[in-house]
Amino acid sequence: MPTKTIVLMILLLLSGCSGVKVSEYRQEQPRLILEEYFNGTIDAWGMFQDRDGKVIKRFNVVIDAHWKGKQGVLDERFTYSDGTQQQRVWHIERTGDANYTGRADDVVGTASGEVSGNALRWLYTLRLPVNDAVYDVQFDDWMYLQEDGVMINRSSMKKFGFTLGEVTLFFRKRP
Repeated sequence: MPTKTIVLMILLLLSGCSGVKVSEYRQEQPRLILEEYFNGTIDAWGMFQDRDGKVIKRFNVVIDAHWKGKQGVLDERFTYSDGTQQQRVWHIERTGDANYTGRADDVVGTASGEVSGNALRWLYTLRLPVNDAVYDVQFDDWMYLQEDGVMINRSSMKKFGFTLGEVTLFFRKRP
């Protein structure tokens, strides 16, 4: 196989860029309005799977969220299957009709998000502690609102363009 072909194949594999655009969901229902869904208490259940699909860790999350104008706060409290706990507080701002930014203590820089129809795409770099080291890992979250206050979240985790694993979450908004 010619060297140029091999290089092109490697570049295509490494690009890992999602071809799906959030705008493709604009007609999907129910319509996701972040300020409404993430307002109040939301329960979530999730798991992290490594690149081979093995479940490495399970967790529950309770999110207390509120908005004041274009500013929102999501206080996430995680309890992991090994008994450890963690808190992440997101400070979210609506920056346009469908765009949001966010910050949290363990997020590098600023997260960015876009909503369309029932979907949200949320991109950020998380400073992730693993054993005695800390890694900056890129997250590509896709959230899809379902009926009855349920939302499904699939996240891919990458470092240097290589997939490390996936996070799957199910949210349920309390009545």
